[in-house]
Amino acid sequence: MTIIAGIVMLGILVFVHELGHYCVARLAGVKILKFSLGFGPKLLSKTWGETEYLVCAIPLGGYVQMLGEGGGEQGEDAELTAAERERSFADKSVARRLAIVVAGPLMNLMLPFLILPISYMVGVQLPAYLDQPACIGYVTPGSEAAAAGFSAGDCLQSLNGEPLADWKDASKALVSYAGDELRFGVQRQGGSAEIVLPADNGSLEGLQAIGLLPVQPAIVGSLMPDMPAAAAGLQKGDQILQISGVPITSWYDLKHLIQQAEGQSVDLLLKRDTAELTLPLQPKLHESGAWLIGIGPEQQTVSKKFGPLAAFREGAERTIELIELTLVFIQKLFTGHVSAKNIGGPITVVQVAGQAAQANLSAMLSVLAFISIQLGILNLLPIPILDGGHILFYVLELVFRKPLSTRAREILQQIGLALLLMLMVLAFYNDLARLFWSS
Repeated sequence: MTIIAGIVMLGILVFVHELGHYCVARLAGVKILKFSLGFGPKLLSKTWGETEYLVCAIPLGGYVQMLGEGGGEQGEDAELTAAERERSFADKSVARRLAIVVAGPLMNLMLPFLILPISYMVGVQLPAYLDQPACIGYVTPGSEAAAAGFSAGDCLQSLNGEPLADWKDASKALVSYAGDELRFGVQRQGGSAEIVLPADNGSLEGLQAIGLLPVQPAIVGSLMPDMPAAAAGLQKGDQILQISGVPITSWYDLKHLIQQAEGQSVDLLLKRDTAELTLPLQPKLHESGAWLIGIGPEQQTVSKKFGPLAAFREGAERTIELIELTLVFIQKLFTGHVSAKNIGGPITVVQVAGQAAQANLSAMLSVLAFISIQLGILNLLPIPILDGGHILFYVLELVFRKPLSTRAREILQQIGLALLLMLMVLAFYNDLARLFWSS
């Protein structure tokens, strides 16, 4: 179901993209031969008027085939009648051809302005800590943050001189400075301090990626059946205060202490409502080699709903923020400040989209908007084969008042195809690495 839901969501984005090309081409008087969702063998085909509408077997894209789209460079226009030539893509002005090509990516960039406000009106579930001060609940041992000297209880006040009001501000600022030296202004017991992380490949995964985690009390949110915690009598809402006499300050302490026990019985001191009680249990060895007791954390979230005007404002601000973050990622990627491991391909897209589609409408719309922005900006990159490459050709044609030669276009398109294939190979490799080899 996750795969099916993901493919459907990806199909929606492809449809929106191709619809942009289709509508502007029709307005420009261009004859549309085919409108296809997917590539490869036909699954469904229906001809309405002069256009064949297709659904094909490979759901990783789509296309709009227009009369004269080859530019007449292979003698295509010579075979057209005068009436057909008037409706040929190649015979339209450069400005009209440019508008047709730009319309696809532009539709992807416009879509979030329409669907994110709906998400905010329906109601969004957000982690409670996002709007709280960026105070650290746990520092991952062996992480960059631990090496730099962060401690639980530190509160982030600024990053590279930029004030940080809450955890959301801190994560956003960290993405903006990915790959740069990070100078954190920190408030801690006894005063303030500056903690510096050296420049490296950076990350777009927020504070957690460098080892800083929010405050999260050790409260049981879920219990796995047939596991030691459920058998011992733990209940949802129990707060774990100690394990075998060792105080627990956050959820993240649990894993370390359970592993340290190496299967030996441990005593859990719990707070249940207003009472405290002790329960003994013995961790169970999982096939992964980890010792487990079978509990999950309480998901502390807040639900927010907005009226139409506020939802439109929040949706527009979030869309602009996502566009800015995507552009920052691309800039950092090309300058070597962000690892290429952050690139995801169709498998990741389908997986993330499918999971969101099965969660709730708000989550589905949010992910749909995010992927739509990625798709729109990717297609605007000045790489031949992509829309951005064609846009580059038409801009050069406007500047020099004549099109590039056939030979020059062929060479550039071959280079673009090679770059695109390398990018696809890298993206698929990253997808498979996350799927099969991530720990």
